[in-house]
Amino acid sequence: MSDVDFLFDDPEKPARGAPLVALAHGAGAAMDSPFMNAMAKGLAEAGVRVARFEFPYMRARRTGRRGPPDREPVLRDSWKAAIAALGGPERLVIGGKSMGGRMASLVADETGVRGLVCLGYPFHPPGQPEKLRTAHLAGLRTPTLIVQGTRDALGSRADVDGYQLSPHIHILWLEDGDHSFKPRAASGHTERGHLAAAVAAVAGFVKGL
Repeated sequence: MSDVDFLFDDPEKPARGAPLVALAHGAGAAMDSPFMNAMAKGLAEAGVRVARFEFPYMRARRTGRRGPPDREPVLRDSWKAAIAALGGPERLVIGGKSMGGRMASLVADETGVRGLVCLGYPFHPPGQPEKLRTAHLAGLRTPTLIVQGTRDALGSRADVDGYQLSPHIHILWLEDGDHSFKPRAASGHTERGHLAAAVAAVAGFVKGL
């Protein structure tokens, strides 16, 4: 797993020792999806370096052979390879969209990264709130920021308020946002506003570590 290909977004005038955030994509969209592009561009403009990468099954899209997501051991090993390729965990914050953030959360404590950022955490599969993906989150030691829409079908505020989560986890709730932070027009909120709030929160979290 040494052949990790990164897509970097750097601040226009990067400060020495600028924080670096590694982000992985969700299950169904690549590292250059509109959501990932918006987050990476916004973070770079806020002074945070971003390195994006893809899991093996998503990289295969370039040859027209893309299939379903890799099994969890492959996804976890991909994260470990990415962390090593970026120079190790000491100054690194890891995370990503949905599945990418979830897989990062599974290796965060083990690898000793500086922080964790989850953008729309998949607390459970859609329509299956009984199948929780939270067991490891109760004892998580890595400082963590989760940005979540209040009506996320994979973990709404009503769902998550009943979970046992580590005190090291902070959740920013985006009012009426879905799994990609999109609110309904009638809510009075906008997707652009929610993305900007997410960027600001992540940048502040990373710089504060």
